[in-house]
Amino acid sequence: MEHTTKPRPVNLGRKIRHMRELLNFTQEDVAEKLGVSQQAVSLIESNETVDHDQLVKVAKAMGVSADAIKHLEEDATVYNIITTNHGEHSHSAVNGLSNYNCTFNPLDKLMEVIEKNEKLYQALLKEKDEKVAILERFLEERKEG
Repeated sequence: MEHTTKPRPVNLGRKIRHMRELLNFTQEDVAEKLGVSQQAVSLIESNETVDHDQLVKVAKAMGVSADAIKHLEEDATVYNIITTNHGEHSHSAVNGLSNYNCTFNPLDKLMEVIEKNEKLYQALLKEKDEKVAILERFLEERKEG
């Protein structure tokens, strides 16, 4: 008895959803760009087949090509994300943002700003005192004159 395994049909709706999630878009985001309701996007993502023109519009709304969605390999993508984010020299990504280690001490930066503000304050006080002295001399000259 011979067994033949048919490859699973490509589920474009699931690939659209997966691409949307990878790009950190909500259904509402895509719906707004397409000018349709969130429910319409949900319906597209639940369909196994998607009309080519509709696929092109959805891809354009997400800023990718239709081929990128068609050829998206979910297993390879998950593997790539895991190895990229948990590799030896990598940084973890959350919601599409990379979490890099801080290269400076935030408290040091705060103290620098406070010191800079103090210097500016002292310069302003000195300038004010100079102006007051000039005005006092001017008034003295007017009284004498």
